[in-house]
Amino acid sequence: MGSVPTRTATPSPYVDLSRAEWRALRRGSTPERELSERTPLPLTAEEVEALRGLGDVIDLDEVQDVYLPLSRLLNLYVAATHTLRQNLNTFLGDVPNGGGAQNGTPFVIGVAGSVAVGKSTVSRLLRTLLARWPEHPRVALVTTDGFLYPNAELRHRGLMRRKGFPESYDRRALTRFVADVKSGLPEVAAPIYSHLEYDIVPGERLVVRRPDILIVEGLNVLQPALPGKDGRTRLALSDYFDFSLYVDARTEDIRRWYLERFRALRETAFHDPASYFRRYTLVSEGEALGYARDTWRTVNEPNLLENIAPTRGRATLVLRKASDHTVHRIRLRKL
Repeated sequence: MGSVPTRTATPSPYVDLSRAEWRALRRGSTPERELSERTPLPLTAEEVEALRGLGDVIDLDEVQDVYLPLSRLLNLYVAATHTLRQNLNTFLGDVPNGGGAQNGTPFVIGVAGSVAVGKSTVSRLLRTLLARWPEHPRVALVTTDGFLYPNAELRHRGLMRRKGFPESYDRRALTRFVADVKSGLPEVAAPIYSHLEYDIVPGERLVVRRPDILIVEGLNVLQPALPGKDGRTRLALSDYFDFSLYVDARTEDIRRWYLERFRALRETAFHDPASYFRRYTLVSEGEALGYARDTWRTVNEPNLLENIAPTRGRATLVLRKASDHTVHRIRLRKL
């Protein structure tokens, strides 16, 4: 009888790490270890609480185990990109007029994931941790909510029940914004979105001034480019990213977190007279949660399954959360 063939693992573009394996990477060997030991004390419990989103379960252990190694990895990526840029400029040095030699431009990180999965908390944590590295103290964070069309325009286009879907954003303006920041313009402005009013704030702008790192957080930031009306493929937002991160969890867990967050907001922020959702404090909890379940079923879950989750494989790194919101596995794309 012939020998039984050995079953080999399916090839993957990712390195799959457990939380324990990932935690061990917080400190590397020399010379990287010397670099990691210069990282300032991560965060205090009070700082973590201030950065934590409603419903997120993040404590100092989570910061130390998950986000400090990620901060160190990103620091290495930023340093490597700087070195590559210097080498490219050396290569282009003999070309007349510099041949397009580059000055320092921001390192751009994209953070994607579903509604209620915790990507906003991840983005705020990264902004704070990365700014504590002496090599890149200026870290800006922009959410794509500011590039949603105003509610009046969404109503005009019949898209109010598609809010958060790719077509509800001014994707051209969003891509132009990131391209302008990436090109090194001294000031670039983005619209501001109010979650209280559930709309763009007229006349208000967030101004970004040549950051060392720009974090762009949103549902659909890893979407591939769509062909234009002339059939030509355009640049995607993600074409400007140097690193991208996807926050992942089981759909049923995200649904539960969404409903828990809605219930918590109904007890707090929805009571503000200016809140778009104040009407859900004036009905029974059952009626209000019925609305939330319907919104999940008809808007958020279809958007997750049709548009957001399919982009997970385009990320540089995937944080996989367990049912208690803690990260238990990390997938890092191989070079």
